Amino acid sequence: KVTKQRHKLNDVKKHCDFKTQGTKGKKLHICSQCGKSFQRKRTLNEHLRVHTGEKPFTCTQCGKSFSHASSLNKHLLLHSGEKPFNCDQCGKDFKLSSSLKRHLKVHSDERPYVCSLCGNSFSWLVNFKLHQKTHNELRDHVCFECGKSFTASTQLKRHQRIHTGERPYKCSSCDKSFAQSAHLKSHERVHTGEKPYHCTQCEKSFRHLSSLHFHMKKCCK
Repeated sequence: KVTKQRHKLNDVKKHCDFKTQGTKGKKLHICSQCGKSFQRKRTLNEHLRVHTGEKPFTCTQCGKSFSHASSLNKHLLLHSGEKPFNCDQCGKDFKLSSSLKRHLKVHSDERPYVCSLCGNSFSWLVNFKLHQKTHNELRDHVCFECGKSFTASTQLKRHQRIHTGERPYKCSSCDKSFAQSAHLKSHERVHTGEKPYHCTQCEKSFRHLSSLHFHMKKCCK
């Protein structure tokens, strides 16, 4: 039943695509409620549901209704149990592409959210925002070597390793040690042979994300 309903929705979508061709990029359809303009009448009709509250797409399994066919298709996965989005790093499956994208950060060293005040970087936007709030809090943990202050004692302790040279994270396979656990994890791939970063253009794999980025610049030319 779930599969049949999804097929019907796809047929409706194809029909609508055909009916709305021929606008040639002109914004001809204007919303009378807010003034927004659209190239296709179909897009305007979808937009109007924001104002009317109309939800024409109903789940035959539970009766829940949605404004858009795409939202219903996502909802139907709850009933079917289907998980079409697969992680090529660990094999875990997900119902939504957004869930897979969020999960992939677990395997990545990438930290795109960088604090301009202290240089700390984060994989997740929510953690970055929480961190930013700490700059507005009381910073009573002071480094006596350089005067830098922190909101938490753990932050100060981690910072002090710059001055002391302490490297508490030791590799069990060799004599190397590291100041941060993330650096140890990256180093251990030398021993395990793990190469979690894969090129989508060829079959090569890499231990570090930076190596993949360097390779991609040459591979994709």
